[in-house]
Amino acid sequence: KCLSNIVIVKRDTYHDKYLLNFVFSPKFSSRTNPLDKHIEVLINKYGLSAQPVTSQMFGCAGKEHMEKYGTKIEHFAKIGWKNHKHSVNNPYSQFQKEYSLEEVMTSRNIFDFLTVLQCCPTSDGAAAAVLASEAFVQKHGLKSKAVEILAQEMVTDKPSSFEENSVIKMVGFDMSKEAARKCYEKSGLKPSDIDVIELHDCFSTNELLTYEALGLCPEGQGGKLVDRGDNTYGGKWVINPSGGLISKGHPIGATGNNGYRFHNF
Repeated sequence: KCLSNIVIVKRDTYHDKYLLNFVFSPKFSSRTNPLDKHIEVLINKYGLSAQPVTSQMFGCAGKEHMEKYGTKIEHFAKIGWKNHKHSVNNPYSQFQKEYSLEEVMTSRNIFDFLTVLQCCPTSDGAAAAVLASEAFVQKHGLKSKAVEILAQEMVTDKPSSFEENSVIKMVGFDMSKEAARKCYEKSGLKPSDIDVIELHDCFSTNELLTYEALGLCPEGQGGKLVDRGDNTYGGKWVINPSGGLISKGHPIGATGNNGYRFHNF
């Protein structure tokens, strides 16, 4: 499961640091499966089927949201539709094709209501970024290319992720909410001060859950945000203008570095 990573770069702390993101996932029989607790929550809440485990985790989180708040299948499908629509503007996107909402909803089924056009592909790729102090940027005339990092936080699983028999919490809602809270506090910003958001849409369900974790709307109101069009051009925020993981692709180890590329969109 991915971390919620929402680093403060203080002046003169970093001068010229090169960050390279990649993934290496060896298996060791002597180590506990890192998903053991997650699977336990899933089994206790909805059971476990033969479909891919990650699709079950995030699909069941969507089911829980529908049961708890009345969210509709169409709300999740609209997110997939929106991200594919955004992808046509990104020449680096793995997929650059626009689909109708009907095509999204009737595409090949992956798990329950989740269709293939609402799920990210596993991709090959890499990402790199240079971290530099403000003095370094000024000295080398890089201001026009620089993206200032006001705040960054990393939060991992919390006790509530596993203790409340909630798949929504198990897939990372509380840790995302805490990372966002810390970032808002450090940066002095609030959701209404933000225009563009890139977030982790491994599945359409996780994008909707993250709207709520980021405080873009009250908990349970992510579907209404989608219906208002507040996640795309003309709305309050443009969310995943890159096409998101659903279209842009998901080279797992490199995905976290994507947030530093906002200025390209």
